[in-house]
Amino acid sequence: MNIWASMILMDGSDPAIDRIVRETASERLTIVFVPTPEAAPDVARALIAEGVELIELCGGFGVEPGAAVVKAVAGRAAVGLVSFGIDSLTQAAAYKAKFEAGG
Repeated sequence: MNIWASMILMDGSDPAIDRIVRETASERLTIVFVPTPEAAPDVARALIAEGVELIELCGGFGVEPGAAVVKAVAGRAAVGLVSFGIDSLTQAAAYKAKFEAGG
């Protein structure tokens, strides 16, 4: 069975309850909402304890929080960091500004 997870930033979320799980006979995907990038390493360790083998970081984590998650999992899972292509930088900047403004 493939067991993987995505972490998405959402202000005020509780990773213990703000999650979506989709499971089939061959895979399980858990989407976990985390309140801050700083919370991600602890969430990643908890996901590893649940058997997760791949963690994708989405929603504007950035390189430094991504590196902190890689360090936290200590090789027990692959970690991917979603990044924006050069053609999306303007939209990414607008998204970041909206996110930082709480909107």
